[in-house]
Amino acid sequence: MSIEPLPPPDEADDALLRSEQRFRLLVENVQDYAIFMLDSHGRVASWNAGAERIKGWRADEIVGRSFETFYPPEVVEEGWPQEELRRARAEGRFEDEGWRVRKDGSRFWANVVITPLLDGEGRLHGYAKVTRDLSERRDREEILRRSEEHLRLLVGSVRDYAIFMLDPDGTVLTWNAGAEAIFGYRAEEVMGRNFALFFTPTDIAAGAPARELHSALAQGRFEIEAWRLRRDGSMIWSHAVLTPVRDAEGVHRGFAKVTRDLSERRRLHELEQSSRRMNRFLAMLAHELRNPLAPIRNAVSLMHAMPGLTGPVAAIRDIIDRQLGHLVRLVDDLLDVARVTTGKIQFRREPLDLRDVARIALEAAQPLAAAREQRLTPEMAASLVPVEGDRTRLVQVLQNLLNNAVRYTPTGGTIQVGVRRDGAHAIAEVSDSGIGIAPDALERIFTLFAQEDEARQFAHGGLGIGLSLAREVVEQHGGELTAHSEGPGTGSTFTVRLPLGVESGARPNGMQPAPEIAYPSLRVLVIDDNRDSTDTMKDVLNLLGNDARGAYGAREGLEAARAFQPQVVLLDLDMPDGDGFTVLPRLRALLDGPAYVAALTGHGQIDDRSRTLAAGFQRHLIKPVPVEVLQRTLREAAAWNGDLDAQAAPAPDA
Repeated sequence: MSIEPLPPPDEADDALLRSEQRFRLLVENVQDYAIFMLDSHGRVASWNAGAERIKGWRADEIVGRSFETFYPPEVVEEGWPQEELRRARAEGRFEDEGWRVRKDGSRFWANVVITPLLDGEGRLHGYAKVTRDLSERRDREEILRRSEEHLRLLVGSVRDYAIFMLDPDGTVLTWNAGAEAIFGYRAEEVMGRNFALFFTPTDIAAGAPARELHSALAQGRFEIEAWRLRRDGSMIWSHAVLTPVRDAEGVHRGFAKVTRDLSERRRLHELEQSSRRMNRFLAMLAHELRNPLAPIRNAVSLMHAMPGLTGPVAAIRDIIDRQLGHLVRLVDDLLDVARVTTGKIQFRREPLDLRDVARIALEAAQPLAAAREQRLTPEMAASLVPVEGDRTRLVQVLQNLLNNAVRYTPTGGTIQVGVRRDGAHAIAEVSDSGIGIAPDALERIFTLFAQEDEARQFAHGGLGIGLSLAREVVEQHGGELTAHSEGPGTGSTFTVRLPLGVESGARPNGMQPAPEIAYPSLRVLVIDDNRDSTDTMKDVLNLLGNDARGAYGAREGLEAARAFQPQVVLLDLDMPDGDGFTVLPRLRALLDGPAYVAALTGHGQIDDRSRTLAAGFQRHLIKPVPVEVLQRTLREAAAWNGDLDAQAAPAPDA
């Protein structure tokens, strides 16, 4: 066995020297780490390029100075630098992260490792210190932390959406303010419980919670609208989205669930659907009411044409005529409920005497007052009180006030109706000796659906809309409606104040004769399955100088048309054996020449008018047809040139 000879002493020293030089060059040229030596008292003994780059001092500026130079003043005051050295010596190594100070006074976040340097006998010769600048990493971590904090605050503060986390089994892990607001649970009450808590018993029995989790995991997303339970047992209509949550490695960690309360939207949707159904119902109801009104209107028109009627009979005829007009307008309002409640009422303005308006309202209220043995006392101005307005609407206002007075005045009480001038205004007042109104309710009673005393209101009848609509009508006429009462048991007074109109334009009797319209006699055929309507319309047409005939239904009407060859046809749209739209082309095919055909119907909405004109009718007449509208139609028919493509525009009252 051969033994390598030891190098000569000089060669060994040279090798060691070269090794130390290489190590020193390595340490001194490291740029990313500050590597330096401290003596046993913590003074800087060496300095590398990384230390100069990171801390800013050159070696000649820092060697010999205490390493406390690199620490913020407040940290030095706490004695932390010396504590680091103590721990390094006691534990053999010390590592820390914290703020350090550069030469220019700026701070950076540093990772520090301090290692004690001991000789073979355990004597301390100093410390090796390695510092790394972690400012960029800390900045990134701080940005991430702040982003997570902002996200947490954002999610936690949202109140319109319930946003929460579930574990893979559906256990609630997080809970935001929106979840508490929507479901009613506080975080401590719900976290750790399964989200099946929010499902109805029926859904739970059907396995809905597990099915949602499975669908979300399989499809990547699950969305549903359904009823969900709140803490108090009430239900909400919710829209929910369930999304699987995976980590960076793709491992499934749970689900994110976002829920929104759509109960109000569903309620509004149901109201909208209900409103549509109600509008359809009202349209049908109005049609059914107009059919019996048509022969009544025709009969009244015939009575107007009869000479020599006695005074009492003529007075009865006029009462029927006025009340029929009110009834027709009320039927029209059935089709316009939304317009009435939103203040979009259409008015037909004309010169009026407010005294006549009050007399018509008194006439309508008299039977109600008589049934309760109440005295209605009119106090009318001696001369004309002119206003410009819609007769029926203003009558409705005073009639509503009178009905309220009758309703809330005890049996045997008194009700006064006064009409007078007051400067530039026309005044109508309704005063009663009834139950009165509390001072704080004098304005509230004009609010839609408001009632001063609900129990008492229902006992006397009423829906709480009359006064609101009455005030709206008066205000649309440029006036005001106010109430006054000294309190309960003192009676009340309602005052209508309207702008005074022009005296010369008012009519004292409330009746306007139809204008005389000259046109040649026409052959007119009335086709309507309602016999009374057909017969009375035929009689009115004959009295107007025409040759009119009637037919009861579609089949009979077509046979009559073939034989009679009418110039004008009034064709009902709703007949058991054929509607007007299918009868019209068959009718025209039977006639030798063109005929002016008007639809005769109880349907009067805009869509109804558009449909009839598009189908080829020349005019759309709404039952009951006023005699002046009928005369206008006949005059138009006489002047018609037979152009089937030239339809007349529907008149506002036709």
